[in-house]
Order: sequence, then structure tokens, then C-alpha cells
Amino acid sequence: MDADKAEFLKEFGSEYGYPNGPKSIDEIRATEFNRLDQKGIVYLDHAGATLYSELQMEAIFKDFSSNIYANPHSQSDSSSATSDIIREVRQQVLDYCNASAKEYKCIFTSGATAALKLVGEAFPWSSESCFMYTMENHNSVLGIREYALSKGAAAFAVDVEDIVNGGGVSGGQEARVKLSPHAIQRRNEEILEEEPNRNAYNLFAFPSECNFSGLRFSLDLANLIKENSERILEGSPFCKGRWIVLVDAAKGCSTCPPDLSKYAVDFVAISFYKLFGYPTGLGALVVQNDAARLMTKTYFSGGTVAASFADIDFVRRREGIEELFEDGTISFLSIASIRHGFKIINSLTPSMMSRHTAALTIYVKKMLLGLRHENEANVCIIYESHTSKLVCHESGSIVSFNLKRPDGSWFGYSEVEKLASLSGIQLRTGCFCNPGACAKYLGLSHMDLLSNLEGGHVCWDDNDIIQGKPTGAVRVSFGYMSTYEDAKKFIDFITSSFVSMPNKSENRNTLRTKSILLSNEGHERNAGYYLKSITVYPIKSCTGFSVESWPLSSAGLQHDREWLLKSVTGEILTQKKVPDMCSVSTYIDLNKGIMFVESPRCRAKLEINLKTDSYPGGMEEIELRAQRYEVQYYENDVDLWFSHAVGLPCSLLRCSSSQNYSSLNKDRSRNLCRDVECTLNFANEAQFLLISEESVSDLNNRLSLIDAQKGTHGTSVQINPMRFRPNLVVYGGEPYAEDGWLNIKIGNTNFMSLGGCNRCQMINLVHQAGLVQRSNEPLATLASYRRVKGKILFGILLRYEIQDKLGMQTGSWLRVGEEIHPNSE
Repeated sequence: MDADKAEFLKEFGSEYGYPNGPKSIDEIRATEFNRLDQKGIVYLDHAGATLYSELQMEAIFKDFSSNIYANPHSQSDSSSATSDIIREVRQQVLDYCNASAKEYKCIFTSGATAALKLVGEAFPWSSESCFMYTMENHNSVLGIREYALSKGAAAFAVDVEDIVNGGGVSGGQEARVKLSPHAIQRRNEEILEEEPNRNAYNLFAFPSECNFSGLRFSLDLANLIKENSERILEGSPFCKGRWIVLVDAAKGCSTCPPDLSKYAVDFVAISFYKLFGYPTGLGALVVQNDAARLMTKTYFSGGTVAASFADIDFVRRREGIEELFEDGTISFLSIASIRHGFKIINSLTPSMMSRHTAALTIYVKKMLLGLRHENEANVCIIYESHTSKLVCHESGSIVSFNLKRPDGSWFGYSEVEKLASLSGIQLRTGCFCNPGACAKYLGLSHMDLLSNLEGGHVCWDDNDIIQGKPTGAVRVSFGYMSTYEDAKKFIDFITSSFVSMPNKSENRNTLRTKSILLSNEGHERNAGYYLKSITVYPIKSCTGFSVESWPLSSAGLQHDREWLLKSVTGEILTQKKVPDMCSVSTYIDLNKGIMFVESPRCRAKLEINLKTDSYPGGMEEIELRAQRYEVQYYENDVDLWFSHAVGLPCSLLRCSSSQNYSSLNKDRSRNLCRDVECTLNFANEAQFLLISEESVSDLNNRLSLIDAQKGTHGTSVQINPMRFRPNLVVYGGEPYAEDGWLNIKIGNTNFMSLGGCNRCQMINLVHQAGLVQRSNEPLATLASYRRVKGKILFGILLRYEIQDKLGMQTGSWLRVGEEIHPNSE
């Protein structure tokens, strides 16, 4: 055992690893999650979805292979046996929440979100009702607001700032809680002239554990709001209403299920894949009987009615709570599989799992907060509440944070996620569908959020830093099968990738800034550079073709990325999403005016006329990367050919050459494309990508060195320059000399450098024998020495500098072998 682990166990050994459990954590990993170590994966997104046990899945398969399960809405023996299993599982869910079957019922839903939606749909809203919710709620809870507002009810968010509880309401001592309300929201302009009816029903929602910060709310909140609402909401027009309490336990239930024997909670939403990984698409709403009787159902379906007539308005609904709200045939196979998940959970017990994950969480927080740059500046900011009286004694299993550079600027969370993925670490970034907590902890005002939205930032995009502020965070979360080794690898990754240290290699994150090179004798010499190859990629993300010479147009190489493929849902197809696009090859015969397209999946070669008057499919406008294009469509036979070629229904679109909608206009979103002054077809960033053969050679040497250090000498795959999909490959000079070029001249044609090209996972796709394989290289190696402010740069982007705009269409050609004259001054 190494010294670091010994130190960890000295502090956390009594809590970590299930010391009194049926299996140690090492045994659990070896027998139930061996796939993690086999694949070299560190999985740290258990708040998103925990992992299923291999033994759990084996038990489910054995169960399904040896038993017959049938639709429970029948009287057959198999159906009756299935109904018995479902009743057994309902009781397991209630037992997990320590809920009496006399007081609570378990309604199965398609997930926790569906459970929350059911509450919103069926709640007895009125114009005198209100929906109150904490700022830390998930979007699936905030969505209930739509039902409330549409029925004339009010809605408002609250911050729970403090709780003083000398034993809880049940202990008979006074309990105080401070709620700070935000603005009251209403859809209509009608204002109540009198206080709401004392009998109006209000709904209060909060999570058992915040999925952004890991803050665990005390369930005493449920008792307090139901028994002391007039004092807690003193001055509010809703203080005298009748309060119903909803707890979103989708995250918190995994290690700290609510004890419904102690707390007056009316609704609890549960997600089973967050409990034990499988099944997905199944959740439950645990509902208190009296609260269930308040709910009204509009829709009816098979299984929810005792009788209905087809030709008149008559329906008699079933009286059972579960039967009334479970539309159609429930997912009986998924429900049957839950038993095997509970068997594993119950053998470890939630309390032991909570202590185990808390040990890892506290350790990671401690290590992150202790990191310092070489100038002693803090590296990490952790987002957590310091109102300790509000949380349970145990820590949650979430750590949300952002990282800072030595100068105080932020590392973007997209950079952290990209590098983590290359290191085999799976984590989550963004706001985690929790906008209230995200804004609260990051200090984002309404103006900040609106400005970010207007600037093009939406959920799940890469706009992680806007106007110097993070738009989200990095989250790691632990599950019952997480280990110290997972946590240590994560800390080591953060340290090696983001902490500035004096003894790091000087060239680790630096780039060449000059093209004047030194010879072995130390004397300056001018490098000679020549154009080695020219490649045109007519269809975005499909294979291009090499030529000895090619004409230039106002958009770069003529016909380069002039076409793209769009799915039937409107998504633009790329190799990152559809790797089979790499097998679609293209060639353009300028003399014949035809583009030839081939695919191993298609017997016939496709011929596409380049003339602009051959588009019976019509024209329309589309938006790509916040840029408007006028595009031309083709007939169905062309679309069918490409659909077969890539294995996905799609359409071929061509950028209109006459309307010039490909020009980047002034109102486009910032930070989406570097070149805002030139005409582009469907290229992402610039007209040209230039790669140096010497730079590729240096990269290959580094890859070979890494393999030799790993003891795999001679097995490294050498990277071909075409892996980077360049338009131009040059040779001569020293590696990375192109970094310092401001502009270049090829033959008689001038180009401006737009800086380095930010590389993505696409360069890790390997195409061999018709198959596409993914690896971490060469991006992982490039990240170790070519990383600058969140970007991994390799190659440079160029813009064609047109000298005579009147003659730009009759302009220049590029030819292989032409000398290149760079200017770096």
C-alpha cells in the first residue's frame, strides 16, 4: 500500500470501503464492476446515472430466462404471478422509504421526471393556490410551475437560509426556518382582492439532495412548512393555505432515502437508474393517501378504468390509487428487475453507502482546496453551502467546482471535460439542468443569464466562459462502487493538467512564435517551405480527394465543403456523429462539371451535375453555427443514395453560390467562428487548414516515445497528415514553425493566418478495413504540449487574400510544389 492511500485510510478507514459489510469495496469492484478496470475508466457521474452491477444483470437474465412474465392486465396464471411480483416490488419501494403501506402508495412512472409531471398535472390548482420551490430544484421540478401558472396560481422561488432545530418538530421544541422569497410570478393580471382561502391547496417542492452542490436539505422542512406556515411565511398572502409537500429524491435516494415514518412528506419522486443503474425509463411516485385523493385525473387509458363506453360520454374509473394513475400496461419486466437491484442495495444498506461516498467526497474536496499554483494562487473554487445546520450530518456525494489559472482567469469546464475524457475519466459539466443552483452559486444575475443566451449560449454547448465568467461548473459524483483509486486518479489528473508548477517542462503548454530557425551550429537560417499536397472536401465530413492543382474561389478552394448532409430531424451530419461518412469518397471533374460520389454500401457511383440550374428539389434557408445559408436541395433519388451510404435517412444540401448567404454576417454569435470577415461555405472555422509534415513527424516521435516508456515499443500507430483533414500539407523547415506565421504567399497568391486550429475528438477516429475505431491518440499527446487557454492547437487556419475583387472569380490556382514564403513579423 502506498503512503497516500495509507494516509487516506488513517483518516477515513472506519467509513470507507464497507468494513462491516458483506463485501469490501475491493471485492465489489473485482466481482461486480470489473469492466471499469478492464477499460481503464474512472466513472464519476453517479449523480447523472449510477452503474449497474454485473451480478445484478446476471441475476436479472437468469430470472427472465427461467420465468414467464405476462401482461398483468389479465387473469392467466402468468399474469397473476406477474401481478404478485409487482405488488412485492411496490412494497420494496415503500420499505426503502420506511413508508407504511397503510399511509402511502407506490405509483410506477416512466421516470422521476414523469412522477413530478404527474404531480403538476393532477394537483388541485386554483387562482388562490401557489407553487413554492427552493432555488436548488432541477428543471423537472421547475416545470411544475407551468401547470400552476396556467391554472391561475402563483409561483415563487425561495432560498432556505437557516434552520434552528433543537430536536425537530417531533421533539416538541421550537423550530425556526428562514425563507427568503423571490418575486411572485403570475400569468394573468388579476390580483386577488382578499387573502387566499384558508382551504386553498399550495405545493412546496425541494430536493432531498441538490444535484448541483450536493446540499442535503433536512426533511424537517416538510414538517415545518405544514405545521408553521403562518409564522414561516408571515406577511405572505399564502401563509394560511393548506400545504402539500413534494420531495424530489431522484439524487438523494441513492444514499439517503427519506424516512416517511418521521416526516410529513406527501409526494416523493424516485429514479431507479440513479439507485442501481438498471432499469432506465422507470421511476416511482410515492404518494400519501390523503394527497392522492386530492389529485384529479383527466386522461384515462387501459388499466385505469373499470368501464367505459365508446359511443357516449361515460367512464367509470378504478378506485385503487396505483391503478388510477398508471396509464396503460406498466413496464412489468423492468419492475420485476428492480428486486435484484434492491437486493444489492439492501445488502450494503444506504447508511453504509452514504458513509462510503461521503469519505470519498470529503477527501476530494480537501485535496482540491489544497491545490496551489506556483505563485500560491488557489486552483479550485468549490460550490457548496456553509449553512451546516440545514444539511444532514453526512455529506452528499457531489463535488461541483471550477478551476482557475495562476493569473486568476478561469479554465473553461469544456476544457476540463475534454482532457478528462482523454484520461479515461467520465464526469459531468454545465449546469446539470439546475438553473437556480447554478446561478446562485456562480453569482449569475438575470442580466448575465439573458446576455449569455443572447450571445448564443444554450444548455449543453461549449460556451463555458462568457465575459470572464463561467457559465457552468465541473461536477464529480460518487457511487457505492467508487474507490479511493478513482478519487486519486481524478486528483492526479487535475494536478498534472491544471496546476502550474515550477518544474514543469518549459515547452509543455507553449507554441512556436517565430519562423526563423537555428541550425545545429547555432546560426540563423531561413527555412525553405513547399506545398506538398492539396485536398478538396466537397461534402462536409466525407472523404476528400487530392489534386496536383486546383482553382481558388471567394470561399477558398473551389467547391470545398460546398455540400453537406442533413438528417430528417434537421441535424447536420458529421463524422463525430456518423463515423460511416468517412467511407463516402468524392471526386470532381472540372472539365465535365460533375462530382462523382462512391460508397462501399452502394453499387452504383453517384454523379452530381455542378451546374446551378439543375436543382429540381428547390431552395430554402437554413442556420448553421448561427449563420444563415441559402441552400439547394436535390431529388429523392440523390437523398436515398446518401441515406443508404451513411446508414441514416438524410438529404444532400448545396450552399448557393449566387446568393452569398455563406458570408458571415455581423449579428452572428460570438466565439463560434474565428473568421468573421470572409466568405465561407460549410467549413467550421476558416477557408483553409494547413498542416506541416515536420510537425506531424514530431508528433509521431512523441507517440513512439510514449509507447517506448510504456514498454510497447514498435506497436505505435504513426499518424498520417490526412488524419487532420487538411486542405494544404507543406514540408520544409522545423516543426511548428507555422505557429508564428502571420501571412504566407504560395506562388503568387497571398493568405492570412488566423491562428492555430483547435482540435477535437474527431482526429482520434481510426478508419481501418471499413471499420471505425476510437482511441485517445493523438489528441491526448497533443494536449500534453499543445494546449493554450482551453484549446489543443495543431495546424493553422488560413484566409485567401483576394487582391483584385473585380477579378476574384478569374483568380488564382494553387499547385503542388510551389514555394511558400512566410512572414512572421
